[in-house]
Amino acid sequence: MNEPEKETRPATGPTAYVPRKITGPVLMGVVPGQPLAVAHRAAELAYSLNVKLICAYVDVTTYLAEEPDGRVEALPIDPDGIDDDIEGISASIKERLQEALDGTGIRWSFVTRAGDPARALGRLADSADASVIVVGTRERGLGARFEELLVGSVAVHLTHRQHRPVLVVPLTPHARHHRQESH
Repeated sequence: MNEPEKETRPATGPTAYVPRKITGPVLMGVVPGQPLAVAHRAAELAYSLNVKLICAYVDVTTYLAEEPDGRVEALPIDPDGIDDDIEGISASIKERLQEALDGTGIRWSFVTRAGDPARALGRLADSADASVIVVGTRERGLGARFEELLVGSVAVHLTHRQHRPVLVVPLTPHARHHRQESH
């Protein structure tokens, strides 16, 4: 027995919600050594929405400074500190993403920003009119716990500082969640 089709009518009134097509890019925050699971989920989302994927690495060892001529330049927080190869780190991340994303048909780009990751990703999301921000959870371990204690969770800061949805991709789940393969 067939059910009669329900007639769909546009909503009316002052509280009528009309969904709109998502057209803004997916913005993904990346860090050195991050598992590709984050890139894969962000790529799947961008592919499903048929939008561009912007991959952004934020260098926390630099900050943005405005020069007298109006230019904004990234400067090291500690000029006498360890001379990290930021260009090398960025190039390495981009190369890894190229291996993972080239040939998938997804339109993507890679950018490097400076400063606080949550603020930099929020500013980039605003300027690109991103529809969603994708980040990964931190790896487990004492170093990650100490870093989170000092700078906090990027995902938490993002959710409190801007209006876009934030997708957090879990990394390294507890061992009890892994299924053992039977042979």
